[in-house]
Amino acid sequence: MSESPSRGLIVVNTEDIPGKTIVRSLGVVTGSTVRAKHLGKDLMAGFKNVIGGELKAYTELLGESRDEALQRMLEEAIGRGANAVVNIRFATSAITQGAAELLAYGTAVIVE
Repeated sequence: MSESPSRGLIVVNTEDIPGKTIVRSLGVVTGSTVRAKHLGKDLMAGFKNVIGGELKAYTELLGESRDEALQRMLEEAIGRGANAVVNIRFATSAITQGAAELLAYGTAVIVE
């Protein structure tokens, strides 16, 4: 269980929160972002594919995308009056060649 930087919202990837009781479900909340690869980073990634190693530029891009999608989802939960989001998941999908969507989703709830 972790406290979100968004107004103390409790955020978990489980269906319940130990020590808390879900008193109301407010429905599914989502947040997404679509990001495109950077040509310069693509060239460096191509070299890494040949010699091996972590594609750090893509790792950073994915981390930024995940954070942005999560923040948007939490803002929607706050807008609905939630004090927690349970069962959080992430999904990705290709939009076009070189661009992908990262989606965060979960169930906004009120817990006591």
